[in-house]
Amino acid sequence: MDYFKRILAKKLEITTKTFSSTYLSGARQCGKSTLVQRLMSRDNANYLSFDTATVRAMAKKDPDAFIASLPNDKINIIDEVQRVPAINIQLKKAVDEKRFKGQGKALFLLTGSANIFGLPKLAKAMVGRMAILTLFPFSAAEIKNSEVNFIEKLWEENLTFRNFKRADLTDIIKSATFPEIALSRETDQSVWMDSYIDTILERDAVEFAKIRKPEYIYFLLASLSGRVGSLLNNDNVMNETGLNQITYEKYKSFCNAAYLTFEVQPWAKPNKLNKRFVKGKKLYFTDTNLLCFLLRRDIDEVQKKDPSLMGHLFENFIATEIAKSISALPGKYYMSHFNPVRGEGKETDFVVEKDNGETIAIEVKLDSSLEEKDFKNIELCRDTIGSKFIKGIVLYTGEDLVPYGDKLWAVPVNYLWEY
Repeated sequence: MDYFKRILAKKLEITTKTFSSTYLSGARQCGKSTLVQRLMSRDNANYLSFDTATVRAMAKKDPDAFIASLPNDKINIIDEVQRVPAINIQLKKAVDEKRFKGQGKALFLLTGSANIFGLPKLAKAMVGRMAILTLFPFSAAEIKNSEVNFIEKLWEENLTFRNFKRADLTDIIKSATFPEIALSRETDQSVWMDSYIDTILERDAVEFAKIRKPEYIYFLLASLSGRVGSLLNNDNVMNETGLNQITYEKYKSFCNAAYLTFEVQPWAKPNKLNKRFVKGKKLYFTDTNLLCFLLRRDIDEVQKKDPSLMGHLFENFIATEIAKSISALPGKYYMSHFNPVRGEGKETDFVVEKDNGETIAIEVKLDSSLEEKDFKNIELCRDTIGSKFIKGIVLYTGEDLVPYGDKLWAVPVNYLWEY
């Protein structure tokens, strides 16, 4: 397979040099091991994996001896660290000892297929000692080898009229996925996805989350797949799956922690704006091809025959592209959806906000041309946010990047990867 540059690489390299420990989390098979091994040469890194039975057994048997055996003159990369929870305290001790001696930089680079917030013991042990980064499957820019971070570009660039060649939307969605699928034409995607889900349910759900009936997670995923981009009605999902509230919340949390799904919070500033906003979250799948697999639909067939569903797939794809972009940026960025209670249904799909309140809004339209009415929702978003509103765009499948009013632009989807 060819190696494609990852937009997170620069941030990861800087972080590992400035923090005692770095935790790189992300979905299984999204390229974490490849990234860290490419980033760290054998001369300055020692690589171990807890997916290796011998290494895992040694660490479990005597965590103190295991940590003591690691070289002091290299950064120690420990892959799938969540598989040996007993090592958490020893990692903390090692970091504290080195920091006391003034040697507390670049000690450990930990990777795992679970969100750190799903690993409370590790998070608690390493609080203040560890930076947390997230790697996703390939972005559209990565698979195009363009190194564009479209959120960074959108924030910094003064948009001007430009014409793009129309993109093959289904092709780019199919390509922006897990590396093994994206880089190998011989991989049967359906077989791969089936095995992928199987591994997560039969191994991670049981070992990591202590779930006794992992097959019910599949039922939950199937139910959630039909609700992408909509406000999540938990009661309806529980009724459909037969799960009680406690079990439902546990299983949904696992899906988020295992990077199968992620939730987008509602945007709200009620104290400042004297407005009420919808409180419900929206749910998306981390990989749109995985979503298609769970729906048992072929994306080419969907594009030809089911424009409504294709619109949801397009929205899911953009949600993942935003998540991938902001994960690689310095500082804090927050993604939410804008949905005022009294906005007459004028919701905006995504709002990306900095700590200082500066905001960019993104609406998604599965259309090759736009009209004035397509900007009504984002106009309300702009007028509500006010001076902190930097710009708003409607992403569509057409060819022209053109202005549509104050701080508003029609932007072709190609902007995600083209300079």
